[in-house]
Amino acid sequence: MTVAKKIEKAVLTFLKYFSLVFFSFVAVLPVASCVITAFKTETEYQQTNVMTLPESWLNFENFITAFQKANMGRAFLNSVLIVACVLVASVFIGTQLAYVLNRFKFPFNNLIRNLFLFASLLPGVAMQVSLYEIMYNLHLINKLYGYIIMMCGTDVISIYIYIQFFENIDISLDESAIVDGASFFTIFYKIHLPLLKPAIVTSCILKGVGTYNEYYSANLYLQDKTTLGTMATSLYTFVGPLGSKYNLICAGVIMSLLPALILFIFCQDQIYSGLTAGSVKG
Repeated sequence: MTVAKKIEKAVLTFLKYFSLVFFSFVAVLPVASCVITAFKTETEYQQTNVMTLPESWLNFENFITAFQKANMGRAFLNSVLIVACVLVASVFIGTQLAYVLNRFKFPFNNLIRNLFLFASLLPGVAMQVSLYEIMYNLHLINKLYGYIIMMCGTDVISIYIYIQFFENIDISLDESAIVDGASFFTIFYKIHLPLLKPAIVTSCILKGVGTYNEYYSANLYLQDKTTLGTMATSLYTFVGPLGSKYNLICAGVIMSLLPALILFIFCQDQIYSGLTAGSVKG
């Protein structure tokens, strides 16, 4: 190996590891500043910068205040109920839609797929006027079940994930089951649904994170923040025209992240298998 090649390899290696360290630092810095700020008193926060360490790491006053004033216990229960209902409905509707669109050939099949694709290109904010009018006429505003029904709307991304997995399932399984006398419902629930577990895990991660972090729609349609607040809307309790209490907000952010972090720690094997399964055909 020539000297030029060695220098080029060394430079590329340096750039590779430097970029990894740099972007890791950029990703961790906001989290670190949030944790540091969450343990600061009001006086400390006003008199120090965001990266100055707090005087005591045993100061949990911000967490207690944020939990009580933002009513985060009720907000967490509401968020869990919303996410659970939305995920069940999304899996139930999305898998069956994908099954029909993939396994049955009928007129306008391609048109329906294209309409789903077109709907995914429309920004959600552009449809809020008509959506709000529908919710108002159906008397679903400021009702938890109304918000759940709205969030259970067709998830286009999940449908395309399911369709992709259906295309990797050999149609001979359907034909063999039909010969044995199985109905289409039996084929779907007994054969296809268990095979769709990786796709279901992937879509649930995407849909669950989006629903748990949703703020705009939750703030718009759940107007009673005392009983119908979610984790996302509860964090804005300490934001006002006279200033924001970021030490309390950061404490609330950490508490809102803990359930998802604990769930990830205990279910990381299933999550990783769901994200990677199906990436290699064979």
